[in-house]
Amino acid sequence: MSVTRSFSEADIARVLTFEELIPAMERALAAFSAGEVIQPVRSVLTLEPGQRYLGVMPAATQEAMGAKLVSFYPKNAGTEVPTHMASIALFESATGRPLAFLDGRLITEMRTAAVSAAVTRHLAPGEARVLALIGSGVQARAHLEALRHVRRFEEVRVWSPTPAHAQRFAADTGARALDAEAAVRGADVIVVATSAREPVLKGAWLKPGAHVNAVGAPRPDWRELDDDVMLGSTLIVDSREGALRESGDVILSGAPIFAEAGEVFANLRRPAQGATTVFKSLGLAVEDIVTAQLVYHALGGSRPG
Repeated sequence: MSVTRSFSEADIARVLTFEELIPAMERALAAFSAGEVIQPVRSVLTLEPGQRYLGVMPAATQEAMGAKLVSFYPKNAGTEVPTHMASIALFESATGRPLAFLDGRLITEMRTAAVSAAVTRHLAPGEARVLALIGSGVQARAHLEALRHVRRFEEVRVWSPTPAHAQRFAADTGARALDAEAAVRGADVIVVATSAREPVLKGAWLKPGAHVNAVGAPRPDWRELDDDVMLGSTLIVDSREGALRESGDVILSGAPIFAEAGEVFANLRRPAQGATTVFKSLGLAVEDIVTAQLVYHALGGSRPG
């Protein structure tokens, strides 16, 4: 009788690395865009509008299937309790055998940043040297680490709606705390990772040819990016269907979607050289399941076949 294993965040932190995760996310999203992944758009239960949500995210690949339950509590912002917490159940796809239950908080944090890093590797200017972080929370820190695997930044700038948070982030990382416009102007790569419900990034600030990774505003009536950003850039999403149902930045601006990230990774779609690009990330269940599978194997789980 097989044993279903359980892995804590500490277990995951010992084995999960961006070196392995970034290419794994490229493969996962290429498979998703090629139709090789079975995955509905996530179901979100609203417990309290604007404050408490529960998301259900199932997916299946040839090797693994599973589901993530994720709580999204914007009301936890600024407290010791994370805004996102999750649990992932992993199964063997061929037999349905339960393999493991994993804490999902760190997996969510790292796979989100790894996907942005993969997109940045394909789309950002090769000579990119200035990184601007709009937001100074968990995702800003994860993106700073992940993006350093794909570009050599000589300057990192940070802005937060709470100046003390930006100052603390700057002291911890060597970044420069600036106001939002000053942080963005002249930056080659911009990460927008906030709990904003109204735009915090303006297209007028963007350097031509810059690349933006936007990972907040996961509701159809929330925005991080103004219309000038959305309509003045080549738009990449993780999932067309998901973006058109969940992303206020996409829905409310009416911006046309140029490609899914997986199509870029498979070299099926490429923005024009020198184009300003935006990657609007909402997060996909396949990212969680593939990451959970990496952890399971790294911690001694058997591989199929």
